[in-house]
Amino acid sequence: MSKTEVVVYANTELLAAAAAARLVTKLVDVQAAKGSASLVLTGGGTGIAVLEQLRDSPARDAVDWSRLDVYWGDERFVPADSDDRNEKQAREALLDHVPLDPARVHAMAPSDGEFGDDPEAAAAAYAEVLAKNAKPEDHGDVPSFDITLLGLGGEGHTASVFPESPAAYEAERTVVAVRNCPKPPPTRVSLTLPTIRRSHDVWLMTGGEAKADAVALALSGAGEVQLPVAGARGQRRTLWLLDRAAAGKLTKVYRPPIS
Repeated sequence: MSKTEVVVYANTELLAAAAAARLVTKLVDVQAAKGSASLVLTGGGTGIAVLEQLRDSPARDAVDWSRLDVYWGDERFVPADSDDRNEKQAREALLDHVPLDPARVHAMAPSDGEFGDDPEAAAAAYAEVLAKNAKPEDHGDVPSFDITLLGLGGEGHTASVFPESPAAYEAERTVVAVRNCPKPPPTRVSLTLPTIRRSHDVWLMTGGEAKADAVALALSGAGEVQLPVAGARGQRRTLWLLDRAAAGKLTKVYRPPIS
């Protein structure tokens, strides 16, 4: 049965450092147990800060990077060299600094890539990538990701699934194009909530007072159409890693001792 845990840190710097340390430990444990691991990355300030902390950690080489599959939860549909692109940020923060197997790094197509300026085609192609990498024991067309890292917006979006958008209602497709996003850039490609829920662990990482309402609503049982982050759950565990400000409106039921 899936369980939800909340850990609160004093500030976002401690949050990023602690998340990086947790990530090393988790990846090492998964690789020891089954030989390889899979990780879904997120963009945003906290997500990239975690990768930077991991890059600079002496423990990073405990991970066998050649036995890691890397995916993305969403991508800004912009040219490959755009600074807005999650893949570019992740490569600069960590991926270009560790010995990954290029064949196991599964990036979403950019707007100047093989599908041109067609986000629907890019989404369909990424769905094919997921299906190709799913194993028989996954019982479907999505890998059972070991860890999915996610952030969230103050209005409750996660990945690029925004409140009451078509993506928030999607129940069949694994990856979708997202147009007319309420924050720039307006066009994106995103995993859907059912795809995210195929993850063994989902880690939701965020800081700042502007996120406090969304965090509290998600943990109090809000609906996923109105608050998509409420639908981001892991099969085994959903781990909320927050700073004190983001946790500021939680009830005592959810607030553990501050680390």
